[in-house]
Amino acid sequence: MKQYYTLIALIILSFATGCTSKTRTLPSATGSIYECIVVSPSSGCQAIVDTMQADMPCLPQMEPYFNVSQVRNGDFDDFLKSARNILLVDIDAQRYVEPRVHFYRDRYSKPQAYCRLQAPDTLSLKEWWATNGAVVRNWFVREELARQGKFLRGSTNKKARNALMKHTGCDILVPEDYQLVKDSTDVLLCCNNKGPMLRYLVVYSYPYTDANTFTKEYLCSKRDSVMRGLISASVPGSYMGTEYKVFPPQMKNVAALKKDSLGGFYGTELRGLWRVYDGEAMGGPFVSHSRLDMVNGRIVTAEVFVFAAGQKKRNALRQAEAILYTLRLPEELKGTN
Repeated sequence: MKQYYTLIALIILSFATGCTSKTRTLPSATGSIYECIVVSPSSGCQAIVDTMQADMPCLPQMEPYFNVSQVRNGDFDDFLKSARNILLVDIDAQRYVEPRVHFYRDRYSKPQAYCRLQAPDTLSLKEWWATNGAVVRNWFVREELARQGKFLRGSTNKKARNALMKHTGCDILVPEDYQLVKDSTDVLLCCNNKGPMLRYLVVYSYPYTDANTFTKEYLCSKRDSVMRGLISASVPGSYMGTEYKVFPPQMKNVAALKKDSLGGFYGTELRGLWRVYDGEAMGGPFVSHSRLDMVNGRIVTAEVFVFAAGQKKRNALRQAEAILYTLRLPEELKGTN
């Protein structure tokens, strides 16, 4: 939670000075999702690059948070300014007395996430980054998730959304290319099986008992019980479960994706690997969000997971992960269409 409140403070500070003119016509951002340009002096900033391209957790193979390209300040020309994610480091002892950070959206192109780090010297920057580097990286991640969320609103599977609304009173932006596989009182299952990569969305609910519901042990146990009865494998007796030994699941609180702030507490995230037990050597990454439906006294969990043997999975998982932030509970749907 300390990192959560640190990010709130950083964003409030930066967006006070990070507005751009709405009258300008900006070019379209260039580059692929989860690519970032780090603009910095030729030396002394390797820690920043290392943080941005560190291995993303809970993937079956090593993949970085971002694919990073490093550019010297003097080479940062107009062509590069249109990149979708830019982290610029400005070191100047004559202008700055302490490290500061500023976040901008759509500064040179649209959609663009632009972060400017200012420091009087390399040493103070290193010390600041050691504490706040992961927070800055998380801001870029959330900007990518927010962009994907906006894209989802363009076309959705109305049949699947209506089925979820009918059984649970909840809504989630099921992408149009996800097909409805199962809908019942407590479980909705959708799948995108186009191409070599399988992507799944599951939404299920169960009664809220007490605060111990929001523990990693309880959420994992509930996940295993639901998935065991929902996802079948070709070998008789095999079943889907959570991987605990090699890469144990990670749990944290997440905040809603809002335009100019973190938006307060949103839900509890569980991130890890799934695998097939007593059967084929199959597995992959998953992410779930669990939220308290106070109207009906229950927990609503939305999960995405992917399967793509031998393929990179970061982008596919992140794109699917954005769906989870579109979940709206009955209380949030009052007065909406």
